[in-house]
Amino acid sequence: MAPVVHAAGLGTSGSGLTLNPVAERALSRRASTLSTPMSPPPAFGSIVTVLSIDGGGVRGIIPGTILAFLEEKLQELDGTDARIADYFDVIAGTSTGGLVTAMLTAPNKENPKRPLFAAKDINKFYLEHCPKIFPSGGGGPLGLFKSIMSGPKYDGKYLHSIVRELLGETKAVNDVSKNALLSDVCISTSAAPTYLPGHQFETKDKDGKTRAFNLIDGGVAANNPTLLAMNDVSKQILLGNQDFFPIKPADYCKFMVLSLGTGSAKVEEKFDAVQCSKWGILGWLYNKGATPIIDSFNQASSDLVDIHASVLFQALHSEKSYLRIQDDKLKGETSSVDVSTAENLNRLVDVGKALLKKPACKVNVETGKNEPDGNRGTNEKELIHFAKMLVDERRARLKKKGSTIL
Repeated sequence: MAPVVHAAGLGTSGSGLTLNPVAERALSRRASTLSTPMSPPPAFGSIVTVLSIDGGGVRGIIPGTILAFLEEKLQELDGTDARIADYFDVIAGTSTGGLVTAMLTAPNKENPKRPLFAAKDINKFYLEHCPKIFPSGGGGPLGLFKSIMSGPKYDGKYLHSIVRELLGETKAVNDVSKNALLSDVCISTSAAPTYLPGHQFETKDKDGKTRAFNLIDGGVAANNPTLLAMNDVSKQILLGNQDFFPIKPADYCKFMVLSLGTGSAKVEEKFDAVQCSKWGILGWLYNKGATPIIDSFNQASSDLVDIHASVLFQALHSEKSYLRIQDDKLKGETSSVDVSTAENLNRLVDVGKALLKKPACKVNVETGKNEPDGNRGTNEKELIHFAKMLVDERRARLKKKGSTIL
């Protein structure tokens, strides 16, 4: 299982701060130490399993709720010690999704063969720590004024401390020049512009040469990291990683992908071209309680990835191998990334639970909009189906590996 956390570069040579979202690719590794000995790689199976988790601040509670349900179903089939990390070859996350990825895959200090968090504990983490990561005094018009005049709305100190405490000395990749602390990667991927400060750290290559990383939130390039995760598999195959043999690059018929959104604001058509043509910098940054420019690039990039992936799997007649779970009708505080009151955090839990009961959707290839898929059931039903496929795949790998060893 290879965790992938995406952070965007800010001139990673260390010589400048020009925005360059593609300057640094996703930091990843083949993390055999993070999985149990009972989790053979794809080479022993017939499919590649991918989990992708969007960015979205406190809205990470929504995929947290869905993952808790999925892990519960895996445990019903495979025993109470089953964890999400035992069933996915690649888990990718951006921003808050990157934090969830680390929680699901980083080794537990007491038992390094098991992951740091069970899925059911993700929301407990959010409910406990979000009010300290996003203190109430940092939001609203006052926080906006601060972010314009004197830096980000939040200083990030509490987030940095809790991430470092949890992840300790865990490293991110095998490539020496990218062998960063996983905590530095997580801090970087969650460094949302205007909300949290960018992050700088250094590594050294095998010759002792310093490599500087200047990173911000991966959401500026890939708020929905599904395609990055799929691309990472193809890259590993091209590089000769035997864990994936005999699967070929871009052999997407053999992919099974679960893509989890963090919800997005209902498109209420608050503005039109006549209005926005009169906006300057401030108008695009804050208008009628919304942040038009940030909302636009976050939602647009996520939707385009979903459209591409959905159409791809439909074209391959593999629609049931791709499941995107997203709520695009959030209103008010629930659509915010940083409203961390107990009331809003609990509302987000309810959003996740309600989303499980809603029909599974797919992209209409003509309009690009998500619509209920008449050939599928609810998201809950589809996740139960996914759990069965994941367990069957894992058992097949175990059987094949056992036969190979014998």
